[in-house]
Amino acid sequence: MPLQVGCPRCAAPVTRTPEGWVCVEHGLTVPLWRPGTATYEDLGEHLRLAAGFPTYLPWPMSPGWRVTDFAVVAEEQGRVCATLTCCSGTSALDGPVDVLVVSEETGTGLGARVAGLQRPDPGPDLGQGPPSVKVRLERQAVGLWPVSTAGEESEWDRSVVAGEAEGRWLWLVLRPASAVLLLRDDWILRDVGTAGPSLVEMPFGGPGPSW
Repeated sequence: MPLQVGCPRCAAPVTRTPEGWVCVEHGLTVPLWRPGTATYEDLGEHLRLAAGFPTYLPWPMSPGWRVTDFAVVAEEQGRVCATLTCCSGTSALDGPVDVLVVSEETGTGLGARVAGLQRPDPGPDLGQGPPSVKVRLERQAVGLWPVSTAGEESEWDRSVVAGEAEGRWLWLVLRPASAVLLLRDDWILRDVGTAGPSLVEMPFGGPGPSW
């Protein structure tokens, strides 16, 4: 099934014009490509569009968890700005949990949209003091700091942390908000574009998250 096209910063429709894709809210934009339902076949198309831009997932996924969504912000034959994944499962304390991971170039706005923020980037307070959690990208430890959602509609239903990895923003958005305690464990994020045959064994499907 072809990936569906939209705006990376909002849910408004986009239209293809001779100048490129145009959002009714944000004007000319690099489009976001997202499957209707997450499948292994659609992930292959996603990775083709991502063209080497990292697509991170928690690795290995816990038993019973599934890949429920992914997206890429990319021109069809050119620049790639961002990727997103979501894996969903349950924890004993939180019940159903969604973990969304976004890697993006500055100003793209996809991470902020998933976080429920009006501004396009994490904000000026990022990096103040020690990080609240660390994750590993391959062998690199990456610090992540809390991103405030105070005053936003998303203030109480999710936790957001962000940092910088390989010159890009790295966001983790966890719903419900209490699920941020899962990050106390030693989390590893892997670029699934380098996973090779392991991708075949990954479980896909289930209801995708709203964002």
